[in-house]
Amino acid sequence: MGLLERLWFSIRAWVNQLLNRTADPVAELDYSYEQLRDELQDINRGIADLTTQKKRLELHRERLRSAVAKHDGQVREAVRQDRDDLARRALEKKHATSEQLTDLDEQIERLQATQDQLVDRQVTLRGRIEGFRTHKETLKARHEAARASARVAEAFTGVSGDLADVNRAVERAAERTEQMEARAAALEELEATGALDDVLADGDEIDRELRRRSAEHRVEQELEDLKTQLGREETETVDPDAEHQTA
Repeated sequence: MGLLERLWFSIRAWVNQLLNRTADPVAELDYSYEQLRDELQDINRGIADLTTQKKRLELHRERLRSAVAKHDGQVREAVRQDRDDLARRALEKKHATSEQLTDLDEQIERLQATQDQLVDRQVTLRGRIEGFRTHKETLKARHEAARASARVAEAFTGVSGDLADVNRAVERAAERTEQMEARAAALEELEATGALDDVLADGDEIDRELRRRSAEHRVEQELEDLKTQLGREETETVDPDAEHQTA
């Protein structure tokens, strides 16, 4: 596969991924459902208009039938009165009206057949819409459940990453705590042995040794001075008369 072919393949994959991400199956289902409902409404309006036209023709047919009956009565009355001319005119009107009535019956039959077809289609479409509605709601529920599961999975993935960071932070804190505890124990041990004073003292080892010997010398000197003073005080207390005789 050449460079251009690989590039075109990558572009098509990116476009398909983008389209799949932006498509909303729930909206598509709702749109298809509304289209079916619109078609049902068109059929309902067609049936209503057709029924109205059929009723109008049926009313006109009743008027024509009344006219035929009227003309038939006129013919009979004209014959009784020996008015053949009037009888002929009444028969002509009766025949013309009967022809109109025949044409009207055919039109009404055609309208009735069309109406029956529309009603059958209406029933079929209504059943289809109800079935599609149930299927649509089921798919929507599954889609929402899948989205919720995806959100939970994404959230869990994020939490897992956060937990990993928290675990690493806890481990670092535990290590630092152990180091501090070890350091505190070491300082306590040095302090107990007196080595801490030597470590914290200023100067090098020779200076520390000289200061230590100087401190020991001061202690010894103060001890000797104290002994001498105490000896003098005891001597003065034991022989007070000797001092008086000498004087």
